[in-house]
Amino acid sequence: MEKGKQLYEGKAKKVYETNDPNLYIVSYKDDATAFNGEKKGTIADKGVVNNIMSNLVFALLAESGVPTHLVRQLSDRDTLVKAVTILPLEVIIRNTAAGSFSKRYGVEEGTPLARPALEFSYKKDELGDPLINDDHILALELATEDDLARVKQYAHKVNEVMKAFFLDKGLKLIDFKIEFGKTPDGEIILADEVSPDTCRLWDVKTNEKMDKDRFRRDLGNVEETYQAVLKRVRA
Repeated sequence: MEKGKQLYEGKAKKVYETNDPNLYIVSYKDDATAFNGEKKGTIADKGVVNNIMSNLVFALLAESGVPTHLVRQLSDRDTLVKAVTILPLEVIIRNTAAGSFSKRYGVEEGTPLARPALEFSYKKDELGDPLINDDHILALELATEDDLARVKQYAHKVNEVMKAFFLDKGLKLIDFKIEFGKTPDGEIILADEVSPDTCRLWDVKTNEKMDKDRFRRDLGNVEETYQAVLKRVRA
């Protein structure tokens, strides 16, 4: 399968059409951004780590009953996926207080939450991806009630599966962001990626941050940490 016309370029990926209108090729980049694009840099081989890790986790989720866009990996950086229209929502689940959640609600980072907290943000860079609730989503017609119910169902299932998976690899799943797309026939499926870019992962024993916070907060050893996470995930 060969790349056709480039359809989209985001902060972390490029998307290309193929000779099949129902299939796209996603190509992962090494570019790194934080704080809605205010901080920019490069993480060597980040695209390779995120591509391989996403595909491994997506395959696991598909086996667990969560439909995904994954078709097959083409190379270290390129993957063949189902063509979808991405819902303009970032779906966030938090198991432990961290990052903006801690700042927003005055909860000390690392505090376990009584139950997983699901948040939506409106996927609009120019607005800073603001938090948005169900009523806003429906009023703005960003998704239907059925779409929203399915997204929530799948998001909690993703959390359940990934928490157990990462724990087995010595990692605590603190929080994560995922995105969903709609196929031409109207099916809601998991899209985008699952990686150290989109998940907060802490070492079970030391609470060392093993994710993009190392880039955001200038903690150092960014490339080495991404490689270490991939090694654990593949073990």
